[in-house]
Amino acid sequence: MRALPRFLGEPHHDGSALYVSDQRPELGSRVTLWLRAPLAAGVTGVHVRAVHDGEPRYFEAAVDAGRRDAGGYGGTDTWWRAEITTVNPVTPYRFLLRTGGGQAWLTAAGLVAHDLTDASDFRLVCHQAPPSWMPDAIVYQIFPDRFDRSGPMPDLPDWAMPRDWDRDPVIPGGPGTSRQFYGGDLDGIVRRLDHIQSLGADTVYLTPIFPARSNHRYNASTFEHVDPLLGGDAALHRLSDALHGRGMRLLGDITTNHCGDTHEWFTAAVSDVNAVEREMFHFDPETGDYESWWGVKTLPKLNWRSDLVRSSMRAVLKKWLGPLDGWRVDVANMTARRAGDDHNHEVAALLRSALGPDAAFIAEHNHDASLDLDRDGWHGTMNYGGFTRPVWAWLRGPDLELEHFLGVPGGVPERDGLATLATFRAFGSRMSWRSLVHSWQLLDSHDSPRVRTVTGSRERHLLALGLQATLPGTPMVFAGSEYGLTGVNGEHSRTPMPWNRPHDQDLETLAGYRELLGLRRAEPALRHGGLRWLHADADCLVFARETYEETILVCARRAPGTPLAIGTHATGVYHAEDGDVIPSDGPSFRVWRLTR
Repeated sequence: MRALPRFLGEPHHDGSALYVSDQRPELGSRVTLWLRAPLAAGVTGVHVRAVHDGEPRYFEAAVDAGRRDAGGYGGTDTWWRAEITTVNPVTPYRFLLRTGGGQAWLTAAGLVAHDLTDASDFRLVCHQAPPSWMPDAIVYQIFPDRFDRSGPMPDLPDWAMPRDWDRDPVIPGGPGTSRQFYGGDLDGIVRRLDHIQSLGADTVYLTPIFPARSNHRYNASTFEHVDPLLGGDAALHRLSDALHGRGMRLLGDITTNHCGDTHEWFTAAVSDVNAVEREMFHFDPETGDYESWWGVKTLPKLNWRSDLVRSSMRAVLKKWLGPLDGWRVDVANMTARRAGDDHNHEVAALLRSALGPDAAFIAEHNHDASLDLDRDGWHGTMNYGGFTRPVWAWLRGPDLELEHFLGVPGGVPERDGLATLATFRAFGSRMSWRSLVHSWQLLDSHDSPRVRTVTGSRERHLLALGLQATLPGTPMVFAGSEYGLTGVNGEHSRTPMPWNRPHDQDLETLAGYRELLGLRRAEPALRHGGLRWLHADADCLVFARETYEETILVCARRAPGTPLAIGTHATGVYHAEDGDVIPSDGPSFRVWRLTR
């Protein structure tokens, strides 16, 4: 055996309560910061560099002897303490360390011995804090047409192509993809709340529920009522009441970038060049043509320079609060952006202010969302770039053949654990801890291939789930992945739930979801603890989630390897035996609670 090293022997700080005294600071607050330095690092002095009104200021830290046993064990670290003031809505800060080898900087990207820009500085954010319930949430995503049907297939409109729930496979692409209709409805979801709750999920996120000429409903014809094919407004209230009665929550999906070409706003705009609704869209004054999302003419783009768009969309978001507890925003990254116009941050803040302090507001963003976060807008993002892609790249199956990753050519690259960790840190270091923990960490969605298709095996699928359940951020599960459903793209992944297809139910995977998400639900450190990376190699990632009271150690291994020894006694929490060795007959996933 070889000793389990601290990750490069680094001093550590993150934005969790173990290191930052106030998780919801207000402007002008005094906030205490702690830095943890292994004795072996030889740190002899610490200053905090905070940026006030654009100018760096330095504050000397002192040793905090009372922090010796933080995390449930101690004696091997020195804790340094300093106070700073939140002078600005976002206050960047970093640590300047003095050691026997000279000076070093510690930022959210790690320890470096050279000067660097402020891009990876830690951040204290004083904008209105996200709802207090969000850090504990586990989100379950439902594509309503494919979840469950409460009764016989209803009479269908002319655009819809009826499909048999258990006999007709989903068309993955080409003609008919948006027209295939299986008839799932909101009352069908009510029938399955025991299942959802058994996974540990407490928040249901529905893809759009407004009327539209498609099964995905991202081309809404109105935002004023729920699609009758889903049961109408009354069914939404029944679902909401059932969830709220269980202490659960319900999120909707809104298209702030566009609406449908049959939407009442757009039909009024195209029917009369003098209509007040004309200003709500981007019409070419010469040709009469209009801007649309990616040139898809059924999705006309909203013009956010229009006061009517701003007031109308604010009213829509507010109208549905009560039944809904917040929104996921479709293509939030494109909202209010067009050529030389960029009102995205202004619009995000405008819409968030309409929701009040208790509603969630999550942005879809499939690459780098960092420049759009830590403002008074989105609480977090769907973290495809900083979580989904690195997990896929580390755990992809050997026979995976995909043309692209959410538009990135070349499919899913094969990368080792060091590259995976580098990606986690690169993305995580460019947003505040607050934005990171309120972002959705997802393994798949209705817009992507299924994680089982990517990993190619149950073992790697559950290893990916283990990372989702134990790393910072909000787990978001796409309905059906708990049964091991497969899919090569977003359309193909929207498979009807296999309630009556036992051959499509991987019960071992289902049990894994209940156990791993149940572990997250049971362990405060996995929801509120800090993150300290301890080890990485090609096939193994080891990290600690820490609160003041305890430390949870996680070892994820994609292949067999040499066991790693822990220098402290540990008791098993999940799939582990008592002892001082983490089993490593990979793929394996082990979680331990460290004790003194």
